[in-house]
Amino acid sequence: MVKILNSKEYYKLPFKFHLIFWLIYFSFNTFRWGSYFGDYIYSLKTNLLGFPIHMVLCYLNIFVLMPFLVYKRKYILYVLSVLTAIFIMVLVKFNLTYILISTNVWPEGPETLNSLSLNYVIDMMIGELYVITFVTAIKITLDYLQEHRRVAELEKANLETELMFLKAQISPHFFFNTLNNIHSLALEKSKKTSKIILKLSELMRYLLYETRQRRQTLEKEILCVQNYLDLERIRHSKSLQVEVSITGDIQGKKIAPIILLSLVENAFKHGVNKNIGNIKIDILFEIKEDFLYFSVSNPMPSIMNQNLEKNYSGGIGLKNVRKRLSLGYSENDYNLEFDEVDNIFIAKLKIRVA
Repeated sequence: MVKILNSKEYYKLPFKFHLIFWLIYFSFNTFRWGSYFGDYIYSLKTNLLGFPIHMVLCYLNIFVLMPFLVYKRKYILYVLSVLTAIFIMVLVKFNLTYILISTNVWPEGPETLNSLSLNYVIDMMIGELYVITFVTAIKITLDYLQEHRRVAELEKANLETELMFLKAQISPHFFFNTLNNIHSLALEKSKKTSKIILKLSELMRYLLYETRQRRQTLEKEILCVQNYLDLERIRHSKSLQVEVSITGDIQGKKIAPIILLSLVENAFKHGVNKNIGNIKIDILFEIKEDFLYFSVSNPMPSIMNQNLEKNYSGGIGLKNVRKRLSLGYSENDYNLEFDEVDNIFIAKLKIRVA
């Protein structure tokens, strides 16, 4: 995460890429003007003199003027600074060409030139602007691509962090109540104690270690749900009846972990813990081709105020499920619906498991 956030370090372009770019550009320019003049030696000399000037102007622009002026919206000062820098470099180029190469500093011009003229200055400044614009366009394109990659990786890291947080929201009350039951059974020296501890251990092991992957096998997810149901059966004894139906081939199918468990837990939270007497929970797993059709039904809470009834299907647990589905699946890969029939609340999930 630190590496992603530290964009200067993360997006530092290696020196070899700069070297390769300038060597290719230098070779192209040398052969281009050598062909134009019919004199490759002269072209080599002028480019050896001109390219350091190109490089100074380009790096001055992209590493100094743009960060300190353009990015701070000092546009007028930026334009003036660029024009001033180019003008100074044109003067340097003129004098070095006159002294080191030839007194005719503008052989491609309309006439022999051995003194500074307005036409020469304008033509050279336009040429330098072309080079600066070309290099700046490359830099902006690379920055855009790198920033897009940085944002994508940051979103991925945030997604993984958020998914880990959502996975951790399995109700702590369940574990608290189960531990209380274990304590009570231990005091009674019940034979059920070791069985409950084993089931709880298996469930906690799954939640701690098996949910780190983006997808988990449907077999393990169903086993996790079954361990949860076994613990709830022990908690509620004979007052709870759970019917589980599994049809279709579950081999080789995968699903985002904890989603099914969250729906089952929601059924117990509202349908069992808030009702008195015998309670029935129906759970269906049905595999058809690449999709799992899952449903869990439970009785509505026996005592509900108006606001609770209105927001029953939008509680924290179900919002958690919706959020995890939206983070881990595309819209075409799942469908989550809630329904109420004869005071029975039904959660239905169609989800791709291929």
